[in-house]
Amino acid sequence: MRLASMSAACAVPDFPLHAHPRLHPAFLPLMSLACAIAVANIYYAQPLLDQLALGFHTSVAGISAVPACTQLGYAAGLIALGPLGDRYPRHRVIMVIGAALVLMLLGAALAPTVPLLAAASLGVGLTASLAQQIIPLVAHLATPERRGRAIGLVMSGLLLGILGGRVVAGMLGQWLGWRMVFGLAAVLNLGSLAMLWRVLPRLPVENAAGGGYLQLVASTVRQFGRHAELRSASLVGALFFASFSVFWVGLTPLLAAPPYDLGPAAAGLFGILGLTGALVAPLSGRRSDRPGGARRVLYLALACVVLSWLVFAGARQSIAWLVLGVVLLDAGVQGSQIANQTRIFALDAAARSRINATYMTLYFLGGAAGTAIAGQAWGFGGWPAVVGAGAGLGVLALLLHALWNPSRR
Repeated sequence: MRLASMSAACAVPDFPLHAHPRLHPAFLPLMSLACAIAVANIYYAQPLLDQLALGFHTSVAGISAVPACTQLGYAAGLIALGPLGDRYPRHRVIMVIGAALVLMLLGAALAPTVPLLAAASLGVGLTASLAQQIIPLVAHLATPERRGRAIGLVMSGLLLGILGGRVVAGMLGQWLGWRMVFGLAAVLNLGSLAMLWRVLPRLPVENAAGGGYLQLVASTVRQFGRHAELRSASLVGALFFASFSVFWVGLTPLLAAPPYDLGPAAAGLFGILGLTGALVAPLSGRRSDRPGGARRVLYLALACVVLSWLVFAGARQSIAWLVLGVVLLDAGVQGSQIANQTRIFALDAAARSRINATYMTLYFLGGAAGTAIAGQAWGFGGWPAVVGAGAGLGVLALLLHALWNPSRR
């Protein structure tokens, strides 16, 4: 009843056909919440790796296909479903994808084998991409001079989902088991879907992309060739998100091993520390709105990512180094992402969904690669190998950004 009354109070009426309709004050916070709930689904498995490995009688490396498939599914969803927002009304696209997400989560909760869990995780990732339908909608509705701030607020929700998903999964997994985590996630996403049905603006498509579905997907791929700024942002984003994923996958076996000997709840609770990164979102958004600001924000944020790995090198001696490193890493990744998306959403208003789909596809391919690298690095050399892999990816992102400046051309 409370959800229904809040939704009714915050309902957004049908908007007239002009570029920047007046929004209800609660609209952006609700979109931030919806993004958080959707993207959290991608990360539920990461703090449960030891529990999943025990349940299916395999190793952490053997079960690492599950979170990797989720991120691969997300990347596939971006390229296969992301462009639909440029062709069909976004509220309809979001509702259909959201309903499919609930079904995929139920499939994950009931999966009897690792291959079936991996397949369900692929579907969860595919449909959790509805968050990337919401972000271009917000970018479209915001005025140009406030676009960075609006994206920053919604991206705060995205980071809350990324890190909060680990917290919830770690705690519930330890108390109730991993299957209950996915079952409760299905219920939570069903509630979010009901809220979205009430508050999403019923905007018709303006300047809809022409042609059939395959042409729409092909047009999405072509955005990468059209915009040098998009190529730069996409490759840098893939590298820093790979570095981010290396840490969060490597953290679980680190905490489970001596000298810590901690369970999945502890791995999840580290996500709370990472939530401090959400505090940089409004500041990063405001700074990115200034001329040349996005590039300067990205320099500083990537430097934080690299610095975090220097701090993580001491994590086996003291948990304090882990605490400090998590704050630096998540603040850096959050600032980098907002700066990148402010850059790409300024490129072509008529192709925002396709541009965002291209960027986020490469971004999550980087995340999937980082997830796979972390599992193999741990098996090869433990935590020092994980630190080396994560630091190397962060340094590559910083060097690429420093050496490639499309705006000078």
